[in-house]
Amino acid sequence: MVEKKKALLAFKKDTAVFDAKLEHQRLESLINSMADGVIATDESGNIALYNGAALDILDINSIQKGDPIEKILKLTNENGDPLDTKSIVLGTKTQHTSRDYKLHYTDDSIASIYLSISPVHLGYGKQGDKGFVLITRDITREKSLEEERDEFISVISHELRTPVAITEGAVGNALFIAEKTGDIEKIKEALENAHKQAIYLEDMINDLSTLSRAERGVLEKNIEDINAHEFVESLLSMYIPDAEKKGLMLHADIDPSLELFRSSKLYVQEIMQNFITNSIKYTETGSVTIVAKRADNGVKFEVTDTGIGISKGDQARVFDKFFRSEDYHTRQQNGTGLGLHVTRKLAQMAQAKITLESELGKGSTFTIYFPNLN
Repeated sequence: MVEKKKALLAFKKDTAVFDAKLEHQRLESLINSMADGVIATDESGNIALYNGAALDILDINSIQKGDPIEKILKLTNENGDPLDTKSIVLGTKTQHTSRDYKLHYTDDSIASIYLSISPVHLGYGKQGDKGFVLITRDITREKSLEEERDEFISVISHELRTPVAITEGAVGNALFIAEKTGDIEKIKEALENAHKQAIYLEDMINDLSTLSRAERGVLEKNIEDINAHEFVESLLSMYIPDAEKKGLMLHADIDPSLELFRSSKLYVQEIMQNFITNSIKYTETGSVTIVAKRADNGVKFEVTDTGIGISKGDQARVFDKFFRSEDYHTRQQNGTGLGLHVTRKLAQMAQAKITLESELGKGSTFTIYFPNLN
């Protein structure tokens, strides 16, 4: 009878061990199937379990079980200052989550990470391992988009505030004059000022709309044959009145051997219009010249002006979203800082390449090569 009891106890023990191993294997399988990085530590902060996603996020090949958590998870704050990972983990009494930690890799690149730390508590009187479970995720792109969104809202709010205030003031002034003196010339002047600001707002809305559609990839990309001669002639007829209004000459220099090229006319039109509009806007005397010539399997356009030019420092940023030069002459002109950014986006979609040559006080040349598209 005693022997039977011993055998039964041994069987139950073996069964319990087997069940525990099976449960452990299931747990490891579940953890390894997760897209988020998972690291489990004991109550001293030494690693007991991890999954493949954790290796990817930490950019390492392996983790030795028993390694201290601070050895493989080297956290820094937003400013890049090293943090005491072990203290953060061991000091967690209830679940703690943060999106403000960063990881610095050996190649000096930086990643923003989401980190959740949960202490493992056992019920009263229960036996088992205590410790912590860490779940981490690379949120670099998310953070970048959030920062870009915040900057976008800030800049747009700033850019809208001025024209709206000027428009409101001009219309209010026109109403006041109409009521008090009826001076038609003064009323006309105030309304012209308001109209100018309304056009500025319209341009900003159009730029934002085009940018939004370009970034979402929903602009139509209808590829067609474009007659370069007719295209440049249409640009001339469109912009000669604007040039003459400022006393500028608008020229065209078209390669006689240039024939058709294949691209998206919508993109080509928008890009060239942005270049010509900018050249006329920032040129007070002289001329703007449009050049079209053959290029390898495509066509190359140049828009050259005798305007204020762009400094070396600004040339590197002129296509950035909302960039506006601090140069006094540039600041005299209204602008959203979106036109050239939209132009670069459209050029990328048309597989085109843009180059810029400029010198302060001597003008600028924007060159864009459009390859033939199928």
